[in-house]
Amino acid sequence: MERKDGQVVESSNSPSKKIWMRFKKNRLAFAGLVFILLLMLMGILGYLIVPDQTPYANTIHLQLTNKKPARSFKFLIISRNPAVEKVGVLELMLKGQEPDFKSIPISSYREEGGKVYAREYIGDDEQAEEQVYPLLADNQYSQTFWLGTDVQGRDLFSRLVLGIRVSLSVGLIAVLISLFLGISLGAIAGYFGGRTDAGISWFMNVVWSLPSLLLVIAISFALGKGFWQIFIAVGLSTWVDVARLVRGQVMSLKEVEFVEASKALGFPTSRIIIKHILPNIAGPVLVVASANFASAILLETGLSFLGFGAQPPMPSWGGMIKEHYGYIVMDAAYLALLPGLAIMFTVYAFNLLAIGLRDAFDVKSQNISV
Repeated sequence: MERKDGQVVESSNSPSKKIWMRFKKNRLAFAGLVFILLLMLMGILGYLIVPDQTPYANTIHLQLTNKKPARSFKFLIISRNPAVEKVGVLELMLKGQEPDFKSIPISSYREEGGKVYAREYIGDDEQAEEQVYPLLADNQYSQTFWLGTDVQGRDLFSRLVLGIRVSLSVGLIAVLISLFLGISLGAIAGYFGGRTDAGISWFMNVVWSLPSLLLVIAISFALGKGFWQIFIAVGLSTWVDVARLVRGQVMSLKEVEFVEASKALGFPTSRIIIKHILPNIAGPVLVVASANFASAILLETGLSFLGFGAQPPMPSWGGMIKEHYGYIVMDAAYLALLPGLAIMFTVYAFNLLAIGLRDAFDVKSQNISV
């Protein structure tokens, strides 16, 4: 900080500003950060920005199975349920709104004698018989399926957007778990050394030798299928990278002058590690954490594809690929390609972010791989 014209201003040479300036110079990394922030915004808004605001975007119209993108259909409301209460904006954003009506897609509509005569849509080349329905207020609406519909006639765009929540939330919680375990065990092993280091290093090597996906599947078997179990399973399989990095960094820093001075002053070990050593290795840890975020997303989608992740009807990118991978050889390959592209671009964005952080913190010489 420096004083200029009687005001305190931030120095242009502050470390945080230097890091930010170096990060901004990497345009790909900055684009990755913007993409991730956009995904986060879409995930937070959730039901507020999707056409299907029912919980999990699970409105099923089997007549509209596998319809092409940008198709529009008219719907007739045939009954209403006044017992369903309207929710507030916050609850709508988080959980969606239970529908208070039942509707069907129609191909024709006319009113006569206080009743509605409509033909239910059953296909582009077929026509159903005209049926009689009660005349209700505001009984018609139309909907455009911008990315088409899936095998159960659900809006694909709505489910893709809500799938962001699953991937990012699993990635975030898994990374937090891996950081907690990795930093704790790595710092203890690196600082104390000796038998403590040997024991923790042996455990890390055992976990390191196991394939991540198989380890996650084993943990999922132990904890059971479900959304919350995936957080723990993925987090328990990605902490070794962090622990190995922290161990090496702590071993190199525990002999420097400021740590020796802290020991001489009688500071407790916990304070030395938390307040003096860990802040100095924040850069490399952030790089590994951002790379682990991408790995966690890939693990979650793999588990959902295998049936161990988010359970239907919760929308998940891996689950959407599982439901539609058979259509890749048909004329509806986009049903599997769109969630696949979403996974690819998200993982690529986090890898770009990791590379940008590596350059910004200038940790290339510390063998930080992403």
